[in-house]
Amino acid sequence: MIVKTKKFKLSTGPYIRAGLAGVLRQQWWVLIIVVAIMSMNFVIPNIWWIIGALIAYALYILFWLIQFAGVTQLEQGKFLFEKLSYEITSQQILVKLNTKQGMPIKWNQIKRAKVGKDHFLLFMSKVQFFYWPYKIFNNDNERKFLESILKRKGLVK
Repeated sequence: MIVKTKKFKLSTGPYIRAGLAGVLRQQWWVLIIVVAIMSMNFVIPNIWWIIGALIAYALYILFWLIQFAGVTQLEQGKFLFEKLSYEITSQQILVKLNTKQGMPIKWNQIKRAKVGKDHFLLFMSKVQFFYWPYKIFNNDNERKFLESILKRKGLVK
């Protein structure tokens, strides 16, 4: 079966939000470091342990926010924010700019996936991912087919 989606243009806001949430979810252990630094307040009582840890965590989030906002401004990243359609099979994902231009992506390039309540997220790296809202699919059977592919490939549980 081939799933042919409607054309979809990803705006920068959902890209930045989804990317930042994905990085924070993947690098959850940074919060343990922040809490460990803050707990130094019990060893050497000083409010600066807490303030320093919170400032460092805010700078960490700001770093990733700048990374994702920067991708939206780069010339290499402009392709992500054009109107694209997709042809999804069990072998590959074909990203199509128009009927004559496209790029195949094999499923082994997808590292992980997330099924949200109104979208699919397929991560190729920390900053490269596909965000597909359910509205780009023509019917529920196509969404269920994609979910079954993701489960078969071991990308979602």
